[in-house]
Amino acid sequence: MEKKMQFFIRPTPVEAVPRLAAALGMPRDRLVFKRDDLMGLAGGGNKVRKLEIMMADAVKHHTRVLVTTGAQQSNHARLTAAAGARLGMHVILVLAGERPEKLTGNLLLDQILGAELVFAGTSDTETIAAELASEGDAFRIPFGGTNALSAEAYRQAGMELLEQVPDLGSVTVAVGSGGTMAGLVAAIGAERVLGVDSGALKDARGAVARLIDEMGFASGALRIDEEQVGAGYEYLTEAAREAIHLTARMEGIILDPTYTGRAMAGLISAARHDRLPEGTAVFLHTGGLPGLFGNDQIQS
Repeated sequence: MEKKMQFFIRPTPVEAVPRLAAALGMPRDRLVFKRDDLMGLAGGGNKVRKLEIMMADAVKHHTRVLVTTGAQQSNHARLTAAAGARLGMHVILVLAGERPEKLTGNLLLDQILGAELVFAGTSDTETIAAELASEGDAFRIPFGGTNALSAEAYRQAGMELLEQVPDLGSVTVAVGSGGTMAGLVAAIGAERVLGVDSGALKDARGAVARLIDEMGFASGALRIDEEQVGAGYEYLTEAAREAIHLTARMEGIILDPTYTGRAMAGLISAARHDRLPEGTAVFLHTGGLPGLFGNDQIQS
């Protein structure tokens, strides 16, 4: 029998946020946070759940080298570096753009964790990663750690959440590579999951639908807020800035500028326009705090 990979203690907590709920015009007991940012591996975040599955597959293939890709402040890259360090594997991170003069945020943690950083410049990160993997017989972990296999982690998380919040009305979650939303929809249904597009993919809706189909479930009518992308994935929106400040000042909880800030902006919009189903509204905090320290836009 194969030993199950375990990088965090489950279930992650569900926490009431009454002051934030009141600020959004909701009953104080109707909004809670699912704290997937509190997983123990290198700062936590939703990628930890997926990496438990992906790394088990890597171990099964007897790999000693991992290759993956991401943006410079990729949470997935940081956590892949951490998972590799825990298992004694060499991790190569192929990151977009040119190497900055100073490593901050997730990049600094990548270095501390011992990952090899390869900056793609104007080249395609996936092409470089494929070349490096073929040269060194390395195990490729897909962008965002997302495929139908790893999306199963969030189907399991959805079942976990149903036990914690029996009157669950909705779950709001950022959509990056799509696996987290896909898994949640597989567990609790499309009508109760509000995905907020971060702009990481050109067709987030299509990506989520394909993953759900590959998992063997029906996607249904996906609810995705596409109004929070703004000028693009790498740019902080004013709505996300406001959401970050409001959440911090109401509850002492920090969101990141790329994913959870946008997701909270989507939840705020849904709450103010009375688009949340009956029952308890859950905000899935997918982590990303280190990225806040690598983003100079939040300081302006």
